[in-house]
Amino acid sequence: MAVKLNKKALDHAKKLIKDGKMAKDERDDWSEHAPSTKEENSFLEKHDFAEYGKWYLGVDDDHPDDQKGHYKFPIGDFKKIHRCGVISAESRAGQNDYDDIRDALGKLLDLIDKD
Repeated sequence: MAVKLNKKALDHAKKLIKDGKMAKDERDDWSEHAPSTKEENSFLEKHDFAEYGKWYLGVDDDHPDDQKGHYKFPIGDFKKIHRCGVISAESRAGQNDYDDIRDALGKLLDLIDKD
């Protein structure tokens, strides 16, 4: 699997955090806050995959960029960044040795926790 850091999503996440569009929730909240398949599909009905991809810190080049499988490590609910999503993604990236993604997520977490 050729998963790499999605720099557009990283820039988008930094801007959302700067603009205060984040939820400072707890680590274990992601199972409740992560977008469902229905919410993902609804977002894609109104937006293109480029917008969809801004919510995922990893991309998998083994899948075309017009498929959901191309996007990995979700960090928000299409409205705001969730601290719990960043923590969950950071943990999974570390477990799978995606060091660049893990490090970027760690920096996002620092930005969220800064306030």
